[in-house]
Amino acid sequence: MTEQIFELKKSQITTVANAIAKLLSNGGIVLLRGDLASGKTTLVKYMATLYGIKKELVSSPTFSVMNRYSSDFFHYDIYQKGVRGIMENGLLENLQQNGYHFVEWGDEELEAVLKRYALPYIVVEIVLLTPDKRVYKVYNA
Repeated sequence: MTEQIFELKKSQITTVANAIAKLLSNGGIVLLRGDLASGKTTLVKYMATLYGIKKELVSSPTFSVMNRYSSDFFHYDIYQKGVRGIMENGLLENLQQNGYHFVEWGDEELEAVLKRYALPYIVVEIVLLTPDKRVYKVYNA
């Protein structure tokens, strides 16, 4: 397991986005963890810019469950439906597609599903230290 830890000001988010992009050279699944308003969607916005998507187009998929910003850039939020609810609606099939998949609230239950189907993934844990400072722990499983 490779682990990287970044303690950054909010304005330095591109540093962690670039580090994640290096781990996703050909796409992949990223599980995003952190408290409410810790910056999960903001990180996805900056990831999107690295793949040619305007960050203004990226919004939280809390109510839509999944947003697709291009043919290969997906953004999910499993907070409300949980893993079982999402699995019933085809999440697994989506995650098996080539592309970049960012899953907010990706928990241990989802990790177990990904392991069962041998789908590799990266975890990003975000801890809010102050309104302007965060710790990002990035590791692949």
